[in-house]
Amino acid sequence: MSGVQYSGVRESKADRINDLGTTGKEVEENFKKGCLKRADRSFAQGLQCQQINSMAALMSLEDSVFISHSPQGCVGCSIMAVDMYRVGQAHRGIKNIKNPRLIVTNIDQKSVVFGGEEKLREAVKKAVDRYHPKLAFIYASCASGIIGDDIDAIASDLQNQYPDTIMVPIHCEGFKSKICASGFDAAFISINKYILKQQKIEKKKGLVNLFAPTTVSYADQKEMERMLRLLGAEVNYIPFYSSLEKIKTIPAAEASTSICKVFADEFMKTLWEDYEIPYSHTVMPIGIRNTDKWYRGIAKVLGKEKEVEDIIAKEHERIEPLVAKLRERLEGTRVFICGGTGRSFAAAALIDDFGMELVGLETPTYDDDAQVDMEYLNGIHKDFVVDIANMQPFEQVNLVNRLKPDAFIGVPEWAAKLGIPTTHVLDGKRPTMGYDGLLFLGNKIADQLQNPGFNKKLAKHAKLPYKASWYQENAFKYITEGGN
Repeated sequence: MSGVQYSGVRESKADRINDLGTTGKEVEENFKKGCLKRADRSFAQGLQCQQINSMAALMSLEDSVFISHSPQGCVGCSIMAVDMYRVGQAHRGIKNIKNPRLIVTNIDQKSVVFGGEEKLREAVKKAVDRYHPKLAFIYASCASGIIGDDIDAIASDLQNQYPDTIMVPIHCEGFKSKICASGFDAAFISINKYILKQQKIEKKKGLVNLFAPTTVSYADQKEMERMLRLLGAEVNYIPFYSSLEKIKTIPAAEASTSICKVFADEFMKTLWEDYEIPYSHTVMPIGIRNTDKWYRGIAKVLGKEKEVEDIIAKEHERIEPLVAKLRERLEGTRVFICGGTGRSFAAAALIDDFGMELVGLETPTYDDDAQVDMEYLNGIHKDFVVDIANMQPFEQVNLVNRLKPDAFIGVPEWAAKLGIPTTHVLDGKRPTMGYDGLLFLGNKIADQLQNPGFNKKLAKHAKLPYKASWYQENAFKYITEGGN
């Protein structure tokens, strides 16, 4: 049991690196030696912040309103989570599709000078009076944090005025951390503080908390639930498409696991400390090796090691002939991968199932968890470039243009404009995970390689905002080494 409360800032833990340009072999060796140092960029383009991740993590919760105490532009990136929410409703058979109840206080110059607390107070009151929600999430922002608006005091005061709505302030100011996954932690810290409140409830036999971010498709949800039910588990799927009642059920679980490696990893540690819920934290279940590892991890916590081996053997018997056919279509393909920390490394392991070659990997952070994956990847791939970057598309296009991969797996907007066949790995609309997701994703990559016409035509008509000289430069020239 830990006596030190986690701050919610990922840099507060040693050996987490957020800016680096190197190779797979070098990053593995330097991490082992303790030689990796935190760095910065003298030039940066784009950055995913904590607030967006905090909002996206919870935006599909039922009976909720979301108040962002920020300038209007801060909620612009929420459009991705809104899209996922709408698509997810359609996939779940909901006919009357709705948007999340998202309200922004629109902090302006006057608010910065005189304070924006009254503006926030009125926004929360109007939201609750209009929608009568069970939950009201109040998000801080860089602007509200800098001017010192006390969202906790306002939430506490309004809680007395609106006892039927739980007020949940979330401290996700963007300047607190350069590691965007800290936003997930901020949301879960507030859930524990204001909803769970360290109250112990009776355990429910076989109940498993399955934490999932917005980018998990409904097909993936069903696949993960299918796999857990084969172990005799009942699934509490949270917080995506969840509810206050399901959130309150979290402490009743016998075990926890997460689909994404960096989504609820810190929260599961808190659940162990506060509610004695054991957890499995291994990999993201993309590809045969990772799906097996994820499955064995949660089975071990549940005491189902023998049962899981029987299930895995049957699943392999079913899918391996189909994977062999896909390998004939994909073997030798050179691939560049970009995604979140969990998903990028998982996708890199996936391509070995199909005999593909990894030439480049872009991921937001590097730590001891990533080191385990890197050791595995270096054992199956000769050499590849590693870019540790939170966004920074200017580095990505430089690398992709130089390496000239046959395919790009990840967030495809920039690579697609270079004419590279692309496959989205953050696809909340189609399956990518588990044994069935593996087959769908493999076919999708193969089909894209056979029909790259759209990307080629796009490259002819789309102009990237970089001078030709940039493509001759060292992609990592703006990374400046700092101290630990």
